[in-house]
Amino acid sequence: MKEKIPVQRGQKINIKINNLGSSGEGVGKYENFTVFVTGALPGETAAAKVKLVKKNYAVAELLEIIENSPDRAEPKCRFFDCCGGCQLQHLQYEAQLLHKQKQVEDALQRIGHLNVAVEKTIGCDNPWLYRNKMQFPVAHREGALQIGCYAAATHHVVDVDSCLIQKEANNLVLAAVRRWMEKFNITAYDEGTGKGLVRHVMGRTGVHSGEVMAVMVTSEYDIPHKRELVEALKNVVPGLVSFVQNINKKKTNIIMGSKTRTIYGKDYITDLLGNLSFNISAQSFFQVNSEQAEKLYDKALEFAGLQGEETVVDVYCGTGTISLYLAQRAQNVYGIEIVAPAIADAEKNAERNQCANAKFILGDAAVELHKLLASGVKPDVIVLDPPRAGCEEKVLASIAGVKPKRVVYVSCNPATLARDLAYLETNGYRTEAVQPVDMFPQTCHVECAALLERVEE
Repeated sequence: MKEKIPVQRGQKINIKINNLGSSGEGVGKYENFTVFVTGALPGETAAAKVKLVKKNYAVAELLEIIENSPDRAEPKCRFFDCCGGCQLQHLQYEAQLLHKQKQVEDALQRIGHLNVAVEKTIGCDNPWLYRNKMQFPVAHREGALQIGCYAAATHHVVDVDSCLIQKEANNLVLAAVRRWMEKFNITAYDEGTGKGLVRHVMGRTGVHSGEVMAVMVTSEYDIPHKRELVEALKNVVPGLVSFVQNINKKKTNIIMGSKTRTIYGKDYITDLLGNLSFNISAQSFFQVNSEQAEKLYDKALEFAGLQGEETVVDVYCGTGTISLYLAQRAQNVYGIEIVAPAIADAEKNAERNQCANAKFILGDAAVELHKLLASGVKPDVIVLDPPRAGCEEKVLASIAGVKPKRVVYVSCNPATLARDLAYLETNGYRTEAVQPVDMFPQTCHVECAALLERVEE
């Protein structure tokens, strides 16, 4: 007999919150039926109004907190309630770190069926003003210019004058572009009609170098009053060494197009990770929290256990940041990546840092791993840093077939991490340690480094 759903749309309920969901929403049970309440925290009793009812859960709007959590914080940002950029500003930072540890534990147990001790989350010394990269959409609504983040689960731009998780130089770029657009009536791109000039405003800040790049993504090549914009940026942004235009004429939600031109200064900025130096262009991948990236990479280096004689393969190597970190302690490092521009950047980075023992291979990791093995290269350690979707099964199968002593898995998604660790556990490996690192304070996202060791046959 089909069980009756105990709530209906529009119903007001009181509910005890027991957990946080993957997007930071409170999760509770109403007559043993799961209800998600955005804005509520574990330990709280909330009054809520049901907005959506599905077969296995409901979503409710928070009306009132009847009983407060001791971990509740007053959000610092006045845009927190409407902006989708942050989800956890209403939770004390120490509690955020505990939540992220629990998020990883839950994923490992629920998805991977793994009973692995998860270390305490490595926190950020300053959980504000940490993002070295800003990427804000631009729009017009009811005659007013809007620049900021999208509201959660929408393409509605929330207009902000500054962002509390951005490096201050990025906020200065935002302010200068806003004043210029308003002064000269520069049009914003409309996703519906495909008309309008400015699509996105970007800023990139070198945390160690102090160098700043401003980037504007436009729908057309010509920029009216371009000279005035350059002067405005130079006048208000200390450290500005580059202003770049990216042209994206396609009707798409992909942010950047294929054509880029430098309007002022250099076409890159320089920054450090550890003692390694990197050139960062408008389209380069570089971790957005430099301070925490160093902690994450240090943990990956520790897990790799390198003594100077090992051969390491870095799968999904991207622009080579982790590869070069490892190359400082290994005899040889091979980075594999299927994206050609990333491999080109990795080779430049290796040359810049005089890492002659790092070599980069363009291709599918599942194919290239076996080619390396056939050529006589036997990896002692394999490092993985895949996208959010995790590893393709054929890559995991290839790793299991190559049989390195250790696998170090760097992940930005606990769910796919759990799935992939489970696969490796059934194919000759045991998970020895999992270390969460808070790369994105005030948000739900968490990065991890995991160590797996081969089980003796």
